Amino acid sequence: KKDIPAVNFIIHEIHCRRNIEMCPYCSDSIPKSEMKNHIESEHVQVTCKCRMKMESSLLKEHEASSCPLRPVLCQFCDIQLAFNKLQEHELYCGARTEPCGRCGRHVLLRELPEHPRLCG
Repeated sequence: KKDIPAVNFIIHEIHCRRNIEMCPYCSDSIPKSEMKNHIESEHVQVTCKCRMKMESSLLKEHEASSCPLRPVLCQFCDIQLAFNKLQEHELYCGARTEPCGRCGRHVLLRELPEHPRLCG
C-alpha cells in the first residue's frame, strides 16, 4: 500500500508476502512477527472505569475527552471532581457569595467576573 519504484516491485512484493500481514482490525501493515503483540496492545477490549468497553488503543483518548468520570476542576473553587458531577456542583458553588473588593456588596461567585463593570 505504498509507492515503490517499478524496478523494485517484484522483490518488494516477495518480501511483503513473506514478512508483512494486514491487521484484520485496522488494516495497517504489520510485520508477521509482531502481529500478535500488535493485536494484544492495540485491539484487545478493555473496560474503562465508567464501564464502557473499547479497544485499548482508544482508552487514553476516551479518558481524556469523553469519559463521564474524567477529572475536571470547578471554575469557582478549583476542587477536582468527576465531569458528570461538575454541573450540579457548579450550580451550588457559583451560588455562594463573596464581598466585592470595590463596593463591599456580597456578589454571587458566578457573577463576580462581570460585577466590577456594574458596581462602578
